[in-house]
Amino acid sequence: IFFSGLIGRSWAMVFAAGGFKVKLYDIAQQQLTNALENIRTQMKELEKSGVLKGALSAEQQLALISVCTDLKAAVEGAAFIQECTPENLELKKKIFNQLDLIVGDNVILSSSTSCLLPSKLFTGLKHVKQCIVSHPVNPPYFVPLVEIVPHAETDPSTTERTYALMKKIGQSPVKLNREIEGFVLNRLQYAVISEAWRLVGEGVISPTDLDLVMSDGLGMRYAFIGPLETMHLNAEGISSYCERYAEGMRLVLNTFGPVPEFSGETVQKVNQALSEKIPAVPKVLDARRKWRDECLTGLAKLKTQMKSN
Repeated sequence: IFFSGLIGRSWAMVFAAGGFKVKLYDIAQQQLTNALENIRTQMKELEKSGVLKGALSAEQQLALISVCTDLKAAVEGAAFIQECTPENLELKKKIFNQLDLIVGDNVILSSSTSCLLPSKLFTGLKHVKQCIVSHPVNPPYFVPLVEIVPHAETDPSTTERTYALMKKIGQSPVKLNREIEGFVLNRLQYAVISEAWRLVGEGVISPTDLDLVMSDGLGMRYAFIGPLETMHLNAEGISSYCERYAEGMRLVLNTFGPVPEFSGETVQKVNQALSEKIPAVPKVLDARRKWRDECLTGLAKLKTQMKSN
């Protein structure tokens, strides 16, 4: 795992839960020391709560994670490398250029990027056939989806091996057939955010009520089934749904405005509403994130039980 920030630590936990030896790389030893302590604390809390992933105990999983500040030593013997640097194209390209010089022909080079296209990251690398994007949802330990996005020159076996590995460690991988701006998750997310922003900005609904429409409305369904299956079940199948609702959908969709600027009065309106509910100070935000992660853990547990039934 390349770099030990929030995403890197979460990936390390996911792979260790799957029984894999993990080497966590960073340039500063203190950063790695802090990361290990953070991972230990999280694993112990998860174990205490009975929601630790995998068949191994927290101590057994922790024993699988080692740290390293030497680039060559970090990649020695690796079968899969997951890069987790900040979302900066030049920084990521620098890392992959360095890795390209020292890895063998079997290791998979994978990026956690959420929006940088594989063609921008990997073009020109000697090992481009072994390169792929594995975009997790933050935090990957609690939200299992991984978008697997190949470069045009990625070998199909790289995609298949990555998909199989993600399944093995308990994630929910999806394959994109080609790259596209924002991949799929963020394209869907931004479509929702865009209309949410317009509705609040135009005074149709308050920011807190808008969020309630999703959390206690659409989100209830979407936690278990997607929009296409929702359509299928809300009529006598997709064909029936389109026959009934296509005209109405087109009518509504044609009223959508341009892409918002995400600035000005609407920012102030949304900020005021959200800050009243959750003051934007580190202590309160961290507590709310912890609550969110506990909710996600409980939901993941419920989904697992329902699948097994």
